Amino acid sequence: MSSEQQHDATEEAIRALRALILSGERYRQVLSEYVSLGVTDTQAVSYLTVHGDRGQNELAADLGLSSSAATALVDRLEREGIAERYPHPNDRRRTLVRLTARGYAVVETSRQWLLTGLQGIPRSEHELVAATLRSIAERLAERSSQIAQGDGTTSVHHDN
Repeated sequence: MSSEQQHDATEEAIRALRALILSGERYRQVLSEYVSLGVTDTQAVSYLTVHGDRGQNELAADLGLSSSAATALVDRLEREGIAERYPHPNDRRRTLVRLTARGYAVVETSRQWLLTGLQGIPRSEHELVAATLRSIAERLAERSSQIAQGDGTTSVHHDN
């Protein structure tokens, strides 16, 4: 493969990743409306699904929220019956947040929708797809954290 073909393949991969992210953003909006939750609420459900029970401060960091915004978020999730706080098993001063049965029902609705993304991909390739998506997600999360902490090595500035 020539250097130009490699460049074209890389650019196509970046376009495809952008398309995936855009589809994911639209999916999040539609899912949120469908289950009558806010977008941030469904993001929290996703984080709890992927990472398991979290402390409120961890959830705040995951979502890029202030401590007070995270408190309001968890309060909403509790009022809606989506999640609940419970005492940390090793630290009496802390609580953790976990999904409830209703929260897991939202997860199952989401799972059914996400399954459509795997249609047409042979089941024998799902492990490879999962590994590739996980690798991309980890790298993007790491880079996003670096940029959020001011460690970005490149930036785009607009002079007005």
